[in-house]
Amino acid sequence: MLAWTIYLSFAGALAEALLPKGRAGLARGLALVVALAGFVIAVLGFAGGMGQGLVTIVDVPWVPAMGIHFLLAADGISRVLVLLTGLAAVAGVLFSWNIELRTNEFFAFFLALIGGVYGVFLSFDLFLLFVFYEIAIVPKYFLIAIWGSTRREYAAMKLAIYSFAGSAMVLVVLLAAYTTSGSHSTGLIALGNAGLPVSFQMWAFPVTFVGFGILAGLWPFHTWAPTGHVAAPTAASMLLAGVVMKLGAYGCLRVAMALFPHGMDPWGFTFVGIGSWRDVFAVLALVGIVYGALVALVQTDFKFVIGYSSVSHMGFVLLGLMTLNQIGVTGAVLQMFSHGVLAGLLFAIVGRMVYDRTHTRQLAELERMHLGKRLPFAAWAFVIAGMASMGLPGFSGFVAELQVLIGAWTAKPWWTAVAGVGIVVGVAYTWRALQKALFSDVLPTPEEHPSTGWPKFAAITWPEVAGFSLLTAASLVVGLYPKILLDAIEPAVKTLLAGGGQ
Repeated sequence: MLAWTIYLSFAGALAEALLPKGRAGLARGLALVVALAGFVIAVLGFAGGMGQGLVTIVDVPWVPAMGIHFLLAADGISRVLVLLTGLAAVAGVLFSWNIELRTNEFFAFFLALIGGVYGVFLSFDLFLLFVFYEIAIVPKYFLIAIWGSTRREYAAMKLAIYSFAGSAMVLVVLLAAYTTSGSHSTGLIALGNAGLPVSFQMWAFPVTFVGFGILAGLWPFHTWAPTGHVAAPTAASMLLAGVVMKLGAYGCLRVAMALFPHGMDPWGFTFVGIGSWRDVFAVLALVGIVYGALVALVQTDFKFVIGYSSVSHMGFVLLGLMTLNQIGVTGAVLQMFSHGVLAGLLFAIVGRMVYDRTHTRQLAELERMHLGKRLPFAAWAFVIAGMASMGLPGFSGFVAELQVLIGAWTAKPWWTAVAGVGIVVGVAYTWRALQKALFSDVLPTPEEHPSTGWPKFAAITWPEVAGFSLLTAASLVVGLYPKILLDAIEPAVKTLLAGGGQ
C-alpha cells in the first residue's frame, strides 16, 4: 500500500505539468487531493504496520545483471518518516494556496519532490535509494530559483552544488561496497550481511556519513541550509526543513551506520580525547547545536532565525545517532519527526502569515508594526510553535530531545552538558524573536503610524488555519502520547543496532 504514496505523487506531478495555464484553482485542488491521498495512505500504512517488523512491499528485478532490484520495504523508522512526509505535503499545499505565478508548474515540482522523498524512505536497495535521492534534488532547485525571494538563484545553486557533492561521495562508496562485497546485490540487507572488511568500513563510514550529513545540516557543511531556507518560498522552506534535511539524517542511519558499523570502532589512539569517527561526528553535532543557536540569537532577519535554529535542532538528531544506544537513536528518529513538524510550522508562520503580509523579515522593522495586535492569530501561532520548538512539555520536541539527552549522558555525560547550552540559547533566541517581531513596545514614527490609523493586513485564510491546526495537532498528539510512534521506532532501532542490516 505504501508504494502508492510514490506512484500518486509522481502521477500528480505529471498531471499538474499537463494542466493548461491559468487554471490556478484547479492546480491547487489537484495538489491538495494528491497530497491528502498520500497522507491517508501513509496513515493507513503506519497503522497497518503496527506490531510488524520489516515488510517487503515491492521486489522486482530492475537491472538483473547487476543485482539491482526495485525493492520497496518498510520498518517502523520508514513508516514514521513516510507519515511525516504526508503531513508536510498536505501542510505545504495549504500554505501555498496563494501561489499565482505558474501555479501548475509550482505544484508539479512540489509533488515530484514529495515523490522522491517517499521513495528514499521506502527504498531498501541502495541504488534505488540513490536514484530517488537524486530525483529530490532537481525540484528543490527550481522551487527556489523560480519562486524564491532573497538571492534565490544563488541559494538554489548553492543547495544543488552541496547536494550533488554529497551525492558524489555516496556514489563512490556505493560502487566500492558493491565490488568489495562480492554479493552481486545492491540490497541494503544483502550488503549489510556481506561482511565487508573492517579496513573498508573505516573509510567508507566517514565518507558516507559526511555525504548524507551535508543534507542533514552537519556542521561545517551546513551553510547551504539557512541560505536555502530564507530564499525558498514558504512551502519549499517547509519541505527543506521538514523532510529534505531528514533525507540526509536517514541516509546517515540507514546506510552509513547500518552498512558500516565497524567504521565507528576505536582507532587505537586518541587525539584531544577523540578516538573514533563516532567521537568526531558527535563533536561536530555538538558544535552544530551550540553554533546554530548562537548565530540564531544575533540574526536581524526573522527567517534566518528559524533557518539557523534548524541547524541547531538537526544537531540533536546527529548527536542521538552517535550515542549508539537504544534510547539515543530512538530519540534521534523521534526528533526527525518532531523537527519536521515544528520547523515546517515555524517557516509557515514566518514566511506565509508574516512576510507575505508585511513584505519584510527585518526584526527592526517588524517591531514597529505591533503584529501582536494587528495579526493576533499569527502572533499566538508563533508563541505556540516557538514554545514547542524549544521543548515545552506536552509537545513532541520535549520527548524527542529528552531521549537524545539521556542517550548522550549514557554515552558520555559531557555531551549532554554541551547540548544543554544549546537548549538554553534556544530559549533565548526564541524569546528574542518573539518579542521583537510580534510583541514589541517600540513606538512607530509618525510616517509609519499616520493619523488615519494602521493600514490593515489581509485576514488569515482558512488554508493557513487548517495547515497550522494540522501540524500543531501532530506535535501535541506525539508529545502527549509518544507511545504511538515509539512502538514503531523502538523495535526497528533495536534491530538496526543489533546489526540486522536494516
